[in-house]
Amino acid sequence: GATPAVLRLYDPAESARHFGAEQVDPAEACLVVLDEAEPALLEATATLLDQAVGAAGGQPGDPAWVEHWLASRNDVSALVPLVQAGLVVDTVEVAAPWAALPALYQAARDAVAAVPGTLVCSAHQSHAYPDGACLYFTFAGKAPEPAPAHPDAWAEAYYQACWEAVMVETIRAGGALSHHHGVGLHRGQFLGAAPGVDLGLLQAVKQALDPRGICNPGKLGLASPFGEVAWPPGRHPDAPFDPTSPRRQP
Repeated sequence: GATPAVLRLYDPAESARHFGAEQVDPAEACLVVLDEAEPALLEATATLLDQAVGAAGGQPGDPAWVEHWLASRNDVSALVPLVQAGLVVDTVEVAAPWAALPALYQAARDAVAAVPGTLVCSAHQSHAYPDGACLYFTFAGKAPEPAPAHPDAWAEAYYQACWEAVMVETIRAGGALSHHHGVGLHRGQFLGAAPGVDLGLLQAVKQALDPRGICNPGKLGLASPFGEVAWPPGRHPDAPFDPTSPRRQP
């Protein structure tokens, strides 16, 4: 019943990346909790937190980590040298009920790791709610040696394969394909296979509100009056994504 304003659980890889490998045991995950409320409520939340962490075999960490998170939470500059070095790097966020999250976390990480070229795939649980939470994956990959004849084509294929890996496992887990990043051209190809989604209904609403189809054509996996979308390759509104036949080979 406690609802702290911030509740973020970083897996071991991201814990070391964010808070320093010299400060974090490589086998441990870091939970960052921050709240503001009346003193009595804060005390109750802290008590419940201590009980939950203790029951899971955890122990209090360094309060300075919270200050570090506040100061650096929007800093993505560490990704710049990776991209400049030719790596393919991106993040994918999804959401699911609490009961589905552990298996989804493991399955999605394993699926991305199985894509040839993957160097790392890590995740953290960011936004939390009584019924579930968001999982935020980060992956990085590099073309094999010797370099492929068409490196840009390899990078695009690798990128799509990693995204598809996460989308497939999220669909299998009964999760939501997006928590807060929205659904555009890329995610749209998977939306028709997501549980509880009726593309026909969405298309009817779109047609009623936008009969000329000029608002965000091709997004959400919906048909566009302007023809096929240019990206991703092979995506066509009349051929919805089949989660039983993933394309994971770049």
